[in-house]
Amino acid sequence: MKIACLQFNPIQENTYIVWDDTKECVIIDAGNSNPREDAALDNFIAEHGLKPVMAVNTHGHFDHTLGVEHLKQRYGIPFALSSKDQFLLDNAATSGSVFGVKIGQMPAAEIDLDTLSEVRFGETALRVIRTPGHTPGHVALYEPVSKSLFTGDTLFRESIGRTDLPGGDYSWIMRSILDSLVPLGEEVHVYPGHGPESTIGHEMLYNPFIVEVLNEEVNYKE
Repeated sequence: MKIACLQFNPIQENTYIVWDDTKECVIIDAGNSNPREDAALDNFIAEHGLKPVMAVNTHGHFDHTLGVEHLKQRYGIPFALSSKDQFLLDNAATSGSVFGVKIGQMPAAEIDLDTLSEVRFGETALRVIRTPGHTPGHVALYEPVSKSLFTGDTLFRESIGRTDLPGGDYSWIMRSILDSLVPLGEEVHVYPGHGPESTIGHEMLYNPFIVEVLNEEVNYKE
């Protein structure tokens, strides 16, 4: 499996293009927000001879969905998102205005990720992992052979996603990280929705949110 990351829009969101030897690909969290960024994504797809089959989102915040409608129109592909995050698409214009971003047409999701256990393309399957907390319908996507984990805005390098936005919950995001992501293993490579890559092992050592809880659990057991 091959992975490329393009950073888009004023929020500096990470858009991932993921493909395998069949050249089929999915685009995770398409944040391209203007014609120049649309062209950058389209050119990458064309230059690598890729065939998009789905736009899939870890969650519904506007900075992760700005480019989905372009992909749907250009490539005729479906959009997959948890139905629990539909309200975020409905309120995207208001949310964008807070950050000074003008929001155009928001996409409709044809596929409810709540009904899927995996997202398939070519010969590859991404496991859908429920990770509520940053948003109610947030998911992570995991490819076990390459140990690649797309965490969206749940887990960042040495930080976690915000929980003070509508639908956010701190206790949920910590349980998602500790119960669903950390057990995948220290060697798992983390591809977050913003910022640089990491590993689960690095986060267990240097992420203050995770370290604090792990230390509390150790002290409790003692």
